[in-house]
Amino acid sequence: MSYLPHRAFISPALPTADLPRLIIGVVAIELIYGLCLDVIAIGLTALPTDLSNSYYYGTTPAGLLAQLLSFGFLAGAIAFVARFLNRRTFRSLIGAIGPAVHQFRVTLVVCLTLFAAIELLPPYWSTAGAEPRSPVLWLMLLPLSFVALTVQTAAEELLYRGYVQQQLAARFNTPWIWLTLPNLLFATAHWDSTAAMSDAVQYMVWAFCFGLAASDLTARTGTLGAAVGFHLANNLYAFLFFGEAGSPDSGLALLLFPPEEPLLIPIAGDAPILSLSLLVELSIVALMWLVARVALRR
Repeated sequence: MSYLPHRAFISPALPTADLPRLIIGVVAIELIYGLCLDVIAIGLTALPTDLSNSYYYGTTPAGLLAQLLSFGFLAGAIAFVARFLNRRTFRSLIGAIGPAVHQFRVTLVVCLTLFAAIELLPPYWSTAGAEPRSPVLWLMLLPLSFVALTVQTAAEELLYRGYVQQQLAARFNTPWIWLTLPNLLFATAHWDSTAAMSDAVQYMVWAFCFGLAASDLTARTGTLGAAVGFHLANNLYAFLFFGEAGSPDSGLALLLFPPEEPLLIPIAGDAPILSLSLLVELSIVALMWLVARVALRR
């Protein structure tokens, strides 16, 4: 009964709910988006290496903003494929616009409030050694940072919780299929080949659980609004407040910590997958999901 709004949400996908069309659609979206990124890469070759690297790694405000805004091409690819392969409008991927906007605002506010409470309440963690970015510059960039992160999170939600979840749910009536498969794709997209194996797997586990919570909110509300607000709140907190100087995606952070020193003595074996830090991160996701559920009353 709690997933009744999902039926209206998936109804535009019913006429084109065959699985081969979905597979072709996902591949086409990735190809179109990849082509757009290749065009950007060609343009970046005309720039100095420092500028192009700041885009690829997001180490400066301009570079990270450009990288986040490039997700607009992903949204465009989804809209193109939905229109010409599935004969669907862009709005059909979102759900009813009025409720979606309301659910977006409510979820964003309550999740950001939760993050504020986590920071303000004990236990406290040390910020020793952190260097603040110019607060004036940070505040001036805040509106553009908000827009860029909204583009990035909305594009990802359109793909995984919009297009893929809708088409799967229209084909399969079993919730575990349309809750699980989109988020296996979402988790795979968050694989970090440069990280240690345990860190990369932990990030995938976190991404799967995060996506599962977003999919559940989508099914309970019947729009993408709550999922985008949920995702945006997380990324605002992750991108705008703390970062490691010179590390990827640190370009918009207010506080920059010094880079971690590499270990002089290698650790024997790899760290365990199930760690206290992962459990804490998953607990925060669960709390975000819970406060969103309470605020949305579903």
